[in-house]
Amino acid sequence: MDKLDDFTGDNLLRLLREGDRDAFREAYNLYRNKVYSVALKILREKEDAEEVMQEVMLKLWLSAGSLKVDSNLEAWLKTITRNLSYNVLRRQALEAKTAVNRGADWRDFSNETEEHVLLNETKKVLYDAIEKLPPQQKLVYQLCHQQGLKYEEAARELNLSASTVQSYMKLAIRSVRSYVTFHSDLPVALIILGLLKK
Repeated sequence: MDKLDDFTGDNLLRLLREGDRDAFREAYNLYRNKVYSVALKILREKEDAEEVMQEVMLKLWLSAGSLKVDSNLEAWLKTITRNLSYNVLRRQALEAKTAVNRGADWRDFSNETEEHVLLNETKKVLYDAIEKLPPQQKLVYQLCHQQGLKYEEAARELNLSASTVQSYMKLAIRSVRSYVTFHSDLPVALIILGLLKK
């Protein structure tokens, strides 16, 4: 049987432990919303929850080889998500208490661990890709992909038809994928950023 047909239970965990990228893609698609929901419940800010979700999934990829064969993957992810979310709250509280005036957010206080470096490098490439989009495509991408607006909502805001917005969005996604793939050797991080979804 093709391994792609058998990403369930112990098999998914086994393949993750072996560093299988297709298994990671499956785990990402399976658990990203659950991880995001847990983070959002704690942080109450969509952007912070999205950041935590990305870091949790990156940590899964980097730590999968050390997971025990009998690990409960969903419980493990929930624990990591809660820990990272509370770390965010603690760092934000520290920032407010010490009145940091450097304009840096809590992430500047993070240790430059492997996952932070990997995530930051990839996000820089993604940012560059978005900045290079034609103005209309860039605006549509920001509204639909980053802010989560539906095509109809973005269309009303931009005074365009929904089909035009959808067309711009497809072109933008294609351009971003092409740019990031060409300028980055971090395919796992790209998966985390949702650029290589099936």
